[in-house]
Amino acid sequence: MSDDPFVTHRGLLFTVAYEMLGSAADAEDVVQETWLRWADVDRSEIRDPRAYLVRVVTRQALNRLRTVSRRREEYIGEWLPEPLLTAPDVAEDIELAENVSIAMLTVLETLGPVERAVFVLHEVFETPYPEIAEAVGKTPAAVRQIAHRAREHVGARRPRMRVDRDQQQAAVEKFLAAVSNGDVQALVEVLAPDVVVIADGGGIATAARKPIVGATRVATFLARSAGITNFVATATWLNGMPAARIDVPGTTPTAVSLVVEDGRITRIYAVRNPHKLGGLDTVTELRR
Repeated sequence: MSDDPFVTHRGLLFTVAYEMLGSAADAEDVVQETWLRWADVDRSEIRDPRAYLVRVVTRQALNRLRTVSRRREEYIGEWLPEPLLTAPDVAEDIELAENVSIAMLTVLETLGPVERAVFVLHEVFETPYPEIAEAVGKTPAAVRQIAHRAREHVGARRPRMRVDRDQQQAAVEKFLAAVSNGDVQALVEVLAPDVVVIADGGGIATAARKPIVGATRVATFLARSAGITNFVATATWLNGMPAARIDVPGTTPTAVSLVVEDGRITRIYAVRNPHKLGGLDTVTELRR
């Protein structure tokens, strides 16, 4: 069974679907739908199983994306992608880690479905334009134009994350120590002046409905939250990046993804919606 191309490429197929959807649950559904189509196809007619499977998973993800896009318009508060526990070695592929990061997935949410598919396939998985064209039902020339537009759109919004991993981890550790101690001054020192906190409670868990901006406001908010709850904050790896997990007895955990630039934290993404926290306890394989 191990030489079945679907089994061989399953990690890749999940990663493509997750990159397009920002939801592990939806990505798993799409991978399952891809398996059903793979099970029914005449394998002798398929010259390149990997390309065929990527094409099928892309089409299924596009169908799902059009459905969930409407659902997300009615979402209560800020919508964030579903965080995934990843092994530290995902971070060794720097380009993959940046592209599956919560920060990047949030930027990809601002693209239309076809733009997102084209960007993900070309920029992240280096799929040739003719193959992408077949997957999204466009001409190679149209796909090239879409890719150019999507690249410019993402380039204007993506965080500048190319920093030393040790520097990132050091900032995360300082952040955790400051939060654990409720130390406003220490928080202000590790936060960038224009830091932004975006929280996702989905209307189920308590979370700020709008972004909180500015080091002093964010530090005060975090310190106040620390003072009224008995919690344990631990360092972890989410979506290929150093991150934090906050556990409060009797309630669902909070996944905290951090963007670090020049040694300071510029973005904090806090996911509290319990429906999005199923990926915190088991390592997910993300691969290209």
